[in-house]
Order: sequence, then structure tokens, then C-alpha cells
Amino acid sequence: MADIAKTLPLKRSSVQSAHERIKQHIHRTPVLTSTTLSNLASTPQTQESLIGTPFEGQTPAHPKINFFFKCENYQHIGAFKIRGAFHALSRLSEEELSRGVVTHSSGNHAQALALAARTYGIPAHIVMPTISTPSKIAATQGYGAKVYFSGSTSDEREAVVKDVIKDTGAVLVPPYDHPDIILGQGTMALELEEQAAELVREDPTLSVHHNQKEGMNGHVNEVDSTHNSSPSRLDAVIAPIGGGGMLSGIATALHGTGTFVFGAEPSFEGADDARRGLAAGKRIPTVKTLTIADGLRTPVGEIPWTIISDKSKLRGIYAVTEEQILAAMRLVLERMKVFVEPSAVVGLAMALYDEEFRHLVEKEGGEKGWNVGVVLSGGNTTVEAIGKMFAVSEQKGERQEGKMGAQGEKVAENVAG
Repeated sequence: MADIAKTLPLKRSSVQSAHERIKQHIHRTPVLTSTTLSNLASTPQTQESLIGTPFEGQTPAHPKINFFFKCENYQHIGAFKIRGAFHALSRLSEEELSRGVVTHSSGNHAQALALAARTYGIPAHIVMPTISTPSKIAATQGYGAKVYFSGSTSDEREAVVKDVIKDTGAVLVPPYDHPDIILGQGTMALELEEQAAELVREDPTLSVHHNQKEGMNGHVNEVDSTHNSSPSRLDAVIAPIGGGGMLSGIATALHGTGTFVFGAEPSFEGADDARRGLAAGKRIPTVKTLTIADGLRTPVGEIPWTIISDKSKLRGIYAVTEEQILAAMRLVLERMKVFVEPSAVVGLAMALYDEEFRHLVEKEGGEKGWNVGVVLSGGNTTVEAIGKMFAVSEQKGERQEGKMGAQGEKVAENVAG
């Protein structure tokens, strides 16, 4: 990779510079709203649905939330990763590019780097876990990359990468642990805040703050270090976290704007390393989990950790169960008609089902509530894979998912009616 000592500083202006460098190569993905999902998030969960959770017996939160979904599943290669890949290659020298590039990834960064390398006309060597989704492997090969297989842990992946570098001389483009990647991923936050403001100016009722007067020239306050008062503002943005490149990029991009940033991750088999690390005050370097959110199976990188552990940049991280991920995924598929992978909906699951976060919105948002941006990070899965996930869930008879699903259906029916 480019020498870290020569990279741009991790601040908002650097994200803006990154956006200028890559915008010709990326889609300005749409931002969608959903009355059904906003109403569902603004409806208290039932006491029954909290049985068996840490919130059992508590009065369910009653926040007011209006969602703005940044649909990175419509991005090139079906995920946000293309942003970091193109920015990373744009920062390499001609000599470095001539050697080709190498990385390790479960799928989305693999496809992103393969496509970016093809665009630049250079070789791409991709190390993928043997358990990677077949469609992601096929897509990576389809972009012309040479694929090598490894075990599922970061240590196993990195060992194969070292061998590839020794054999080929290729330049490592890590999936998340580098400033160029972080700055590239953060560009989605610039688009999200701008697009949400545009939507609200066209239809003020989309904002929970629509009764307030718009700020000067209708623009979102970009420099106020407090929670800004523009009616078109995003009060919070939630993004998934695996290695942390996207979340740390968003936190960097939005630092000082008055928009809070939150992370969301799965809890299955210790996948919530970021949340646990923040609680312990130190980064957890290894994770071994088979959560259905396969894009989030990696530990937080060292550089992303320096950002997400900064309380002035990240407000908090919450974890959700496999059942909650599936329940959120069903709502996005059936109610929004948007095709997503499990990793993409952990942020929505957090807003719908995590009572700690919901109580926070209720307390700080008051009667008006919060406008919440949610990153739908990707859509690289298959109909067959989705069918199997739901079939296994139904066979297990998971009571909690059924209750959450029933609650969602009831609210959706009320909205439709």
C-alpha cells in the first residue's frame, strides 16, 4: 500500500478530496425512505418480544425515528467496498501499480479490488476463505482476478497473502486497515448527508424536524461541533462494522457536523468484538465466528480502532442477534423491495430491536425524535442463500424472530390500512 506516512490526514477535508478522486468510478447510490419502517421503529416493542433479552421486564422504549437508507447495495459490485478500492489504487505510484495488487476478503472487497484493478489494467491476486459465498467467488473471478483460498480467520488469510506477495511482488491493498481505504469508504457519508437534505427540502415531512426553519441557503451545518439545528439534518448515522474501514470513514467524514455516528455488529459467536473492545478499553485482535453477516466476521483493524475508540467521533456500538438480522432483512426485502445481504441490515436491526439505543433516541430526541441515516452496505447474496437462511430459522422455531416478525407485520398492516 501507499506509505502511511504520505497519506492524507484522517479528517473530513481528506474525505472530500477522496470523493473528488473517485467520483468518476463510483455510483452516487440512492437514498431511500420508508414510512413503514420508520413507523415500525417508532412503535414500542411488545413486552412479550423482550422476554429472554437483557431488557425483559422493562418498559419498552417509544422513540420517534425517521429513516434515510443509503443504498450501497446498488453500488458497483453490489457493495460500498469499491469506494476504498478505487481510492487506494488512485494513490499508488506507477511502479507500484505495475506490480499488481493483492488482498484478502470474504467477498465484497475482493470484488471491488478485482474491478478496480481491471479498470487500471493491472493484475489482481485475491485470497478468499473457502467458506466464502460461491456467488462472490465467481464474481471476483469474473472480474479477472486470480483467486487463492484460505481458512476463515484473519491470521489464516494473511498467511496466504504473505506467500502471494513473496511469489508475485504484488502490492497489498488491505480490506480496511489503511487510511486510503478509510477515506474512500467515508465518501458515502458526504453523499448521504447531502441527499437526505435534498429529500427533505423536496418534502419537509420526511424530517422529524420539519416544523423548524431551514438554515441559511438550505444547507446542512457542516462546521458546528454541537448537534446542529437544521431541519434537514441527520441526527445520527448507523453503519455496520467488521474490520471498521467503513464505520471509521463515516465517523471521520461526519466529525464536527453535529451528526452522531453509531456502529452495529452481530453478537453471534463473539462477532461483536468492537463493542466488547470498547467496553474493555482495548482492541480485540482475533475473531472466529460464522455469523450469517459474513462481511462482518473480521476483527476491527488497528487504524480503524483509533477512530472508533475516540468518543468524540463515535457515539457507540450495539450488537444484534442472528434472529434480529433475519427479521430486519425480511422487512427490507418484503416492505422496501430492496435486495440486501445479511451484513447490510445490522444497522436497521439495531434501530428496531436494541432497547438501549431506542431509549437513547427517546431520551435525547424527545417528542420530535431523530432523523437516522442507515447504511445498507451491500447486496451480494443469492435467492438460494436467503431461502436457506430463513428455512433454517423456521425449522428451529425461533420464538423471538416470530414475535418480531409478527410485530412488524402488524405495524405494516396498520400503515397500509
